[in-house]
Amino acid sequence: MHETDDARRLGLALGLIASLMAAEIVAGIVANSLALIADAAHMLTDAGALLLALVVLQLVRRPARGNLTFGLRRAEILSAQANGATLLVLGGLIVYGGIRHLIDPPDPSGWTMVVVAVAGAVVAAVATWVLAGASRESLNVEGAFQHVATDFVAFAATALAGLVIVTTGFVRADGLAALFVAAVMIRSAVGLLRQSGRVLLEAAPPGIEVDDVGTALAAHAHVVEVHDLHVWELGAGFPSLSAHVLVEAGADCHGIRRELEAILRERFSIEHTTLQVDHASTKGLLGIGRPRRRGSNT
Repeated sequence: MHETDDARRLGLALGLIASLMAAEIVAGIVANSLALIADAAHMLTDAGALLLALVVLQLVRRPARGNLTFGLRRAEILSAQANGATLLVLGGLIVYGGIRHLIDPPDPSGWTMVVVAVAGAVVAAVATWVLAGASRESLNVEGAFQHVATDFVAFAATALAGLVIVTTGFVRADGLAALFVAAVMIRSAVGLLRQSGRVLLEAAPPGIEVDDVGTALAAHAHVVEVHDLHVWELGAGFPSLSAHVLVEAGADCHGIRRELEAILRERFSIEHTTLQVDHASTKGLLGIGRPRRRGSNT
């Protein structure tokens, strides 16, 4: 049910951002303002992020079938990578343009910049409020939210630059504002690439320490050893775990497995687990006075 509500919110935010983007492009050309055009480029990436979020929202709901044993859950990570890379490239281009405008500044219309930026700040605030009510566990939705949330800061910088130009005539304020917008874009890009990169590299989810997980499993009264322990994230909010667990000879393998699954679920919020539980050999038990863990990823 929440997917339908998320789609509705994303669609509404997309409509707001697309309308604002079109208005900014026209105003930027009329006012000869790089700051406005730079923020319109930011709006383009935001619209792309929202559109991708809508598409991915449908893809991840498709059931697993055939060779896609996990379905298309990783689609949201690919979209986050695409959004991050686009932001990074646009940010670099705007840095280049901003420096050129500092060296050879044009004569932008300060009042046009102020009016458009204030209107944009209002629209961005509404879009942010709309997306704030969506389920942000998904990196896809969270990425779209972060895109739109940073717009308010960008519009504030553009409005400030316009006021500086109107009151002081310092036209280089436009180039400085463009550089600030680029910095916001690059910061968002790095965050998206870092978060999605962790998933693609199959690193443990944020907030879960693999050593703590292994220690908790090995601390079970009947566990002798834990090895081949792997913890990764298939997609945002979908942590997974696999491990080979050796228990005392004669212990109830199935009962212990259920108890270990409960520990993982309750203490670490890991529900998708694959535990291979076997009896340790009598030879393997000699000299062992307490449960131990070996090789978290070997």
